[in-house]
Amino acid sequence: MTPRNVVRTITAHRQSEGGGFIVRRPFPSRDVVQADPFLLLDEMGPADYAPGEAIGAPDHPHRGFETVTYILEGEMEHADSAGNRGKIRSGDVQWMTAGKGVVHSELPSKRMMEEGGRMHGFQIWVNLPAKDKLMAPRYQELSSETLPTAVSADKLARVKVIAGEALGVHAAIETRTPIILQDWTLDPGARVEIAIPAEMEAYAYVFVDGATVAGKETNEGDFVVLGAGDTVELSRAADAKTAGRLLLLGGKPLREPVARYGPFVMNTEAEIRQAIRDFQSGALA
Repeated sequence: MTPRNVVRTITAHRQSEGGGFIVRRPFPSRDVVQADPFLLLDEMGPADYAPGEAIGAPDHPHRGFETVTYILEGEMEHADSAGNRGKIRSGDVQWMTAGKGVVHSELPSKRMMEEGGRMHGFQIWVNLPAKDKLMAPRYQELSSETLPTAVSADKLARVKVIAGEALGVHAAIETRTPIILQDWTLDPGARVEIAIPAEMEAYAYVFVDGATVAGKETNEGDFVVLGAGDTVELSRAADAKTAGRLLLLGGKPLREPVARYGPFVMNTEAEIRQAIRDFQSGALA
């Protein structure tokens, strides 16, 4: 087994997205344009809203990639041009394959608008290989209760397995290319070694307090790019006062040309122009 080391660490920046909600974004940025096969990572909030204040992302199109919405706290309602609709609650995951195109919205639920509350979660964009960019759209949704989880033997490390495998537990979501997406909670004194296939690129994003990733201390908001290898060690100092929490991401890079324009991600500029024409003509509706 070959442990991965830390190649570099980037601090996520905050910016406004959608209808005006604030996200913490490690990439795309000046430092990391993309993390093949991942295109974007946004931490939404945490933000506390009074009644009537919560905001989201009104109708907008997508083509050529997948969006992963993972809600930690709060509640959102989604709807799309094909008539799909539903609710994403705390702990739920929605893996939407936009494929050939869809127009959808993600907005605070009626309860959130009426009562207010805390909103915190993630949206991650995963690129599709050229052969799948025009596939039929689909949704995979897992509730918090059905999301596969695992606990280390000493009970100090816990993981929610959204994609991939960890501690002998396999994800329930099917991905178009090999992907790892895991939410790790590390109590003080935790130490765990995770297998990541050598063919994958691997990253970690720390979003609560801190953690030690591949032997390097990291802080909240740090995005870690990992080097070559087939394992990574995650730990939390025994004298830490709180648990640390991070997303572990991995994926087999596509190494294909990327042409992107807002909500469209294709392989060529000609395909982007076609996506815009299709959207303007109503072909995505």
